[in-house]
Amino acid sequence: MPANLPPEYFRAEEKYLTARSTEEKMKALEEMLRIVPKHKGTENLRALLKRRMAKLKEEMEKKAGKKGGERFYVKKEGAAQVALLGMPNCGKSTLLSSLTNARVEIANYPFTTLKPTPGMMEFNEVQIQLVEIPGIIRGASLGKGMGPALLSAARNSDGITLVLDLSNDPEEQYHILMEELNRSGIRLNENPPNIKIERRGSGGIEIRGLNKIRATESEVISLLREYGVYNALVVINEKCSLEELSEALDERLVYRRCRLVGNKLDLPESKRNLRKLERNIKDEIIAVSAKTKENLERLKREIFGMLNLIRVYTKTPGGKIRRPPVVLRKGATVEDVAKLIHSEIARNMRFARVWGNSVKYPGQHVGRDHVLMDGDVVELH
Repeated sequence: MPANLPPEYFRAEEKYLTARSTEEKMKALEEMLRIVPKHKGTENLRALLKRRMAKLKEEMEKKAGKKGGERFYVKKEGAAQVALLGMPNCGKSTLLSSLTNARVEIANYPFTTLKPTPGMMEFNEVQIQLVEIPGIIRGASLGKGMGPALLSAARNSDGITLVLDLSNDPEEQYHILMEELNRSGIRLNENPPNIKIERRGSGGIEIRGLNKIRATESEVISLLREYGVYNALVVINEKCSLEELSEALDERLVYRRCRLVGNKLDLPESKRNLRKLERNIKDEIIAVSAKTKENLERLKREIFGMLNLIRVYTKTPGGKIRRPPVVLRKGATVEDVAKLIHSEIARNMRFARVWGNSVKYPGQHVGRDHVLMDGDVVELH
C-alpha cells in the first residue's frame, strides 16, 4: 500500500471495515477512491477499490432481483432511443411534450411521471425516440425511489440527455446525477479502454501488448483472477493503467454519449444560475425553455449529432431520390445500405454511384466498401 495516503483515507477505510450494510460499504469505498491521489504508486490500490465496488454492486443488484422489484423496459423505435434524465420537477415532461408528439401529464410538482414515457422526435427526416425517465433522486443507484429500475431504462438507451432545472441550484443537481450514474456503471462521453478480453475454456492467460500497461505480468494476472478470469486472451491496444484494465473487466459498465440541458431558461433566476454553472463545470450546457420553446431546434440538432447517425438517400438508376432516408451509424459503407434494403441486392451488387460529400464528383462509381457521409445519395447496381 502506498505510504503517502492522507489520514482521511484511513478514516474512510475504518468506515468500510465497520460498515454493516452494502450501502454503507459502497459509500465508504467511494470516499476512499475519491481521496486516493492519482499517480503510478496508487494504481494497484485504485484498481482494487474499483473491483470491490463492482462486487458490492453485483450483490446489491442480486438482492434487488430477489425482492422482485419493478423493472422498466421501453421497446426501441425509430433510428435511436435517447433517455431524458433528471431530478424531479426539472421540466422533463414539458420538454418531451415540446419536442415530440407524446401526450404527457404536466404539473408543477415532483413525481408527476411514474413510469418511462416515450415520444417520437423528428429531425431532418429522422425519427428519434425520446424516453422521459421519472425523477432520479439522491441514492437512486442504492435502491431509493425505484432507482435501479429507472437507471436500467437509461442504460438501455442509445444516448442520454441530462436535464437540469436552471432555476433551482443546477450545480447540485448535476453532481447528484453524475454520482448516481457513475455508481450505477453508466459512463458519459467517455470511451471504453481499448482492451480486448476473449475468455477461453482452457489454456491459461495469454497477454499481448504487455509493454503498454504500467504493471507487471503478475499484477495483471492477479487482477484478472480477482474478476474470475483464469483462461483468456488479453489484447492491450493502447497505453493504460491497472485501473483502466479493471474498468475493461467490469462488465457492468456501459458508455453513452450525453448532452447536458439547462431547462426553465424563462424563469427569473435561471440566467444567473446558468452563468455560475458554466464557470464551475467543464460540460457544455444547452440552455432551453421547454415552456416557451426557446432554443429547442438547437437541442434537436445536438441530440441528433451526439448519436453519430448519418442519413443516406437511395435511388434506382434513372429514378427519383427516395424518402425518408436510410439511417445508419457513422462509418457505414455502401454494402451496409445494400444489406438494409435486401440481402440478395447486397450479394449481387457490382458497384454503386454516389452523390454527396463522400465522393470527389457527382455520380462517382464506388465499391461496396466505400464509406458514406451524411446526406449522400446512393444508386446501387
